[in-house]
Amino acid sequence: MTGRDVSFSEELRERHADAWAAATDNRFVRELVADEIDDAVYARYLRLDYAFIETLTAAVGHAVACAPGMAAKSRFAGFLGVLTSEENDYFLRSFDAFGAPPPSFDNPVSHPVVDGFAGLMARQRAAGTYLDILTVLVPVEWVYLQWASDAVAGNRPMPERFYLSEWITLHAEPAFSDFVTWMRAELDREADRADPDVRARAEVAFVEALKLESAFFAASYEPE
Repeated sequence: MTGRDVSFSEELRERHADAWAAATDNRFVRELVADEIDDAVYARYLRLDYAFIETLTAAVGHAVACAPGMAAKSRFAGFLGVLTSEENDYFLRSFDAFGAPPPSFDNPVSHPVVDGFAGLMARQRAAGTYLDILTVLVPVEWVYLQWASDAVAGNRPMPERFYLSEWITLHAEPAFSDFVTWMRAELDREADRADPDVRARAEVAFVEALKLESAFFAASYEPE
């Protein structure tokens, strides 16, 4: 462990509490949960996030390749299936509700925060180790589990707009919670085996992912 009875992932969350709070409790999340977010803001968020999905699926695919053992590969392969089926279907139905085409090669979305995530994920894939890819996948998914679980735990009515309520429930359901908890355990185990320099490198990437998450939500409010 890390010299006290706290896992590596929890230690990073505690040490970087400000970055964690900015990613999990911000204007975007509060307005989404309260069903107060403007449709134009949410539509912009969806376009940015759909553009990010290509980067995310590449990172999860890399995790499938470098995970140690078939059981771990299977867990990531299952998540990859969710991203490319149920979650992709959610995006397509939401874009249809907004009367807008999804981003594509013919209709691309370019933004510094999307490029920032792409660069971070590419660096972590290039580093080549299981720990390196876990270090960015864990915060990216853990952030969503945190704010969505908090929303459900608050026992407030779900937003009436399906694209808001489904986005909350998708990231608060038990299967997603189990997957994030499992990834954290994988990260903690790999970090326990790593030397201090590698752990320090992992911490830098973890924090960069948190900062990009908060920047991602803020970008949704930028004018077109």
